[in-house]
Parts: sequence; C-alpha cells; structure tokens
Amino acid sequence: MRLESYVLAARLEQVAAAATRRLLKMSGGRYTLVHSDGLVSGTKRSGLSLHVVDAWTGRERDTATLSGGESFFASLALALGLADVVTDEAGGMPLDTLFIDEGFGTLDENALEEVMDVLDSLRERDRAVGIVSHVPDLRTRIPAQLLVRKHRTGSTVHHTARADG
Repeated sequence: MRLESYVLAARLEQVAAAATRRLLKMSGGRYTLVHSDGLVSGTKRSGLSLHVVDAWTGRERDTATLSGGESFFASLALALGLADVVTDEAGGMPLDTLFIDEGFGTLDENALEEVMDVLDSLRERDRAVGIVSHVPDLRTRIPAQLLVRKHRTGSTVHHTARADG
C-alpha cells in the first residue's frame, strides 16, 4: 500500500467509526460500517473501501448491496461522521451547517420519519440543516423553507415560515 493510500485509509477508518455510531441509531442497530483493506474492484488500490455488517445476517457485505433507503442512511451517516471527525480535529469547533441534496425519494414512510428524527435532533443541537428535495411530504415537516420556482426569464425564491418553526 502506498503511503498516500495508507494515510487516506487511516482517515477513512476514523470516519467509518464515527459514521457507524450514527448508522446504528438510524438503522435500529442493524448496520455498522467497517473499513476494508481489500482491493477496490477495478483498481489496484487497496485500503479505501467500506463494507457494511448486517446484524440480522451476521455477514459483512459490499455497501453496493444496500437498498436505496439503506444507502441513503449510510450516506447520511458518513456525512455526519465526517463532520464529527472534522469537528474533533478542529478542537471542538462545530460544523454548524449541513446541506443534504436529494435521496429522500428513495425512502419509504417509516424511513423518512427516522431520517427526519435524526435531522431534527441535529437542529435541536443548534445545527442548521438544509434539505434540497422535491418530495412533497417534506413540506409538511419543515417549518422554514426557500422555494425556488423556475420561469422562462429566470428563477424566483420565496421564503415561507410557519409559526411553530
């Protein structure tokens, strides 16, 4: 393994550990992420991949085998895990804003509820969470919104906010 890959692998291992703490909550204890030192398919590089361990089957498998909703959870957990690692290295200086673009359309009603609970918990800890989505059900859950509307002459932005937000 080249030195560059070794350093990146060490960082990926940290991010995977932080992401696993988040993913365990999101998946009801079912999934954990583990760093893999194996060769990445299609390349000669090793040490830069992740697998998921499924507690229901007790097996480790490629993250590509996750369903759309499960992949969304894993991606969100990785983003939050990366933010946790960066925050720890910055001496506790938090990353106060997180934007999430798409993926909500792959979630069923229960999974959407679980994701929104995670995002609400981040908001309760004074983090701003921006969501970019076309899913209508999210409009009822998010009190403050910027709605972008396309027109022939350009786009307009409208701000809406409910009293409870």
